[in-house]
Amino acid sequence: MALNEHTQNIINIAAQAADDKLAENLAAIDVSERLGITDAFFMASAATERQVNAVVDGIEDALQEQLDLKPARREGRGQGRWVLLDYLDVVIHVQHNEDRVFYALDRLWSDCPAIELPSFAKPGEAASAE
Repeated sequence: MALNEHTQNIINIAAQAADDKLAENLAAIDVSERLGITDAFFMASAATERQVNAVVDGIEDALQEQLDLKPARREGRGQGRWVLLDYLDVVIHVQHNEDRVFYALDRLWSDCPAIELPSFAKPGEAASAE
C-alpha cells in the first residue's frame, strides 16, 4: 500500500533534520499492513547520548516549523539512548548506535516494505552551481 502524502512528508522532513544533525543509518519502513496504530517507522542512530538528543531536537523543531506538528507522545528523552517520538502516522525512533544494533528494529520489521528516503548532499560531494 502506498503511503499518503502527509506521512511521506513527515518522513522526508524527519530524515532531512536527522541528516542535518549527522545521524547515521537512516531508514523508514511501512508498517501499515502489520500495525493498526501507525503507518510507518522512521529510524536513525547516533554515536552519543548528546547527539541522540540533538537529533531528536532537530526533528521536533523541523516538524513543528514546517508542518505545525508536535509529538502526541515522547519517551526516553532523559536517557538519550532510545527516544521515541509518536506523531500518530509516523513513529520516530532515534537510538544510540549500540542500542540500534542490540534491539535490531530493522531486522525485527524486515518483512515490511522499506520506504525510500530522499537523497542528501554529503560533505565532499559537488554542490549545485548557483
